[in-house]
Amino acid sequence: MNYENILFEINDGIARLTLNRPDKLNSFTQAMHDEVRHAVHKVGTDKSVRVFVLTGAGRGFCAGQDLNDRAVEPGARAVDLGDSVEKNYAPLVLALRALPMPVICAVNGVAAGAGANLALACDIVLAAKSASFVEMFCKLGLIPDTGGTYFLPRLIGSARAMGLAMLGEKLSAEKAEAWGLIWKAVPDEDLAAETMALARHFASAPTKGLAFTKQALYASAHNTLQQQLTLECGMMSELGRSEDYREGVAAFMEKRAPQFQGK
Repeated sequence: MNYENILFEINDGIARLTLNRPDKLNSFTQAMHDEVRHAVHKVGTDKSVRVFVLTGAGRGFCAGQDLNDRAVEPGARAVDLGDSVEKNYAPLVLALRALPMPVICAVNGVAAGAGANLALACDIVLAAKSASFVEMFCKLGLIPDTGGTYFLPRLIGSARAMGLAMLGEKLSAEKAEAWGLIWKAVPDEDLAAETMALARHFASAPTKGLAFTKQALYASAHNTLQQQLTLECGMMSELGRSEDYREGVAAFMEKRAPQFQGK
């Protein structure tokens, strides 16, 4: 596929996808959905990839849906927004959660609507201090989609989730960090360097163990304690037979840095 709305590359175990419609704050069109879907599928099937980085070009991360791409005038026949969520946003969120490696989101500017919730679907979110998160849906008579109604109460609790979802107020990156919505807010000039340092760390880490870690943590949202303990037993049995575990133990015993291969 020829990418016209994103930038995508894979180097040294790091896959990097940049939403690239800066003049529209990287808002989604159907064409961009198609390109992102293709790239994410490639990440999931390329055995060389050990970490995935998602970010945006220009002054914003993602403003959500480009309303011009599915504009509807008062009195005109309504479009089926549920169909758009079902075909595009929901599969993207599930695909990111299912990737067998850490997913880093670098929020370089405003993350609004579906863009905010797309960031929250990632495993670790870094944000420039000038960035912000806005659940704009209430101002359009809609609900927070792209997993927003799932992520928000689990990350920051019901009271704060209700406030963000029903008022649509802008939340600064620093406050998002303080609330536990994201991992870290960093100075704007340090975002790219911190993101790549974290990506390089994951690219040399025990990938399968990290993949199982994210799977187990996400599963805990719906599992009972007994189910979670059973899940941990199964995962530990499999990881204990991995080459990375053998290397980790050997490196510890030999007092050297481990050389993980992601296997």
